[in-house]
Amino acid sequence: MAQNLQNGVRLRPVDLARGSGLSTQAVRNYEAEGILPAAVRTRHGYRTYTPLHAQALRAFLALVPGHGHQRAASIMRAVNEGATEEAFRLIDESHAQLLDDRGTLRAVENALCGLAPGPATGSDPKASGPGGTFIGPLARRLGIRPATLRAWERAGLVSPGRDPRTGYRVYVGADVRDAQLAHQLRRGGYPLERIAPLITQVRSAGGLEPLESALCDWRGRLSARGRAMLAGAAELEVYLRERGRAPATG
Repeated sequence: MAQNLQNGVRLRPVDLARGSGLSTQAVRNYEAEGILPAAVRTRHGYRTYTPLHAQALRAFLALVPGHGHQRAASIMRAVNEGATEEAFRLIDESHAQLLDDRGTLRAVENALCGLAPGPATGSDPKASGPGGTFIGPLARRLGIRPATLRAWERAGLVSPGRDPRTGYRVYVGADVRDAQLAHQLRRGGYPLERIAPLITQVRSAGGLEPLESALCDWRGRLSARGRAMLAGAAELEVYLRERGRAPATG
C-alpha cells in the first residue's frame, strides 16, 4: 500500500470519480472544501491527483456513514491542515454522542419495562382524576418548553384533559407516560409522524409490540453507526499513515 500511494502515479479527476462512484464535479468540490488535499496543476492548468488523494477520498466516504457529512468533512479538513488533534477531538465528539444515544435508548427501554396500556383517554375523567399536573410543571420535569408539549398535543402525541374550572390542561398518569415516551423517542431522532402511531397504539391497548419494534430498529441503527465509525477509522488511519510518509519520500 505504501509503495502504491507514493510511486509517482498521477490521476485525473475522472479516475477518482470512477473509483468512488462520484461525479468529477463532486471530486473538484471536495478539493475546494478542503476534504482532499490541493491538486497539483499541469502547465496547462489541469488538475492531477495521486493515489494519496484517492485514499483521502476513501477515508472521507468511509467516515460519512458514522459521523455524518458535515463532521466527516471537518475531520478531513483538520487532517489536511495538519491539525490532527482537532480531527481526533471531532471523532471523540461523535463517539460521545453515540454513547449518549445509547444511554437514551436504555432509558426508553427502562421506561418500557413498566409500561402498561391504559384506558382510552377522555376529557372529564382526566380533569377530575387524582395526581394530575399542569403543563408548566410537566415541561420543567422533562426539560422542555410548554410550547413543545402543545406542539406534541397538536401532533397527537399527548391528549391532556382540561380543568373544568380554569380550562387549563391537566396531565394525568397516562398523559405523563405518553409525554415521557415522546420525549425519549424525540431524543433518539424519531420524527413526530413516526412517534404518533406508536403512542396511539400503546394508548389504545394495542400492545407494546409497535414500540418494541421501533426500539429494535433504533438499536440496529446505533450498532450500524458504531461499525461505520470503525470502518471510517480504519480508512482514516491508512490516510494518516501514508500522509505522514509523503514528505519523507518527496
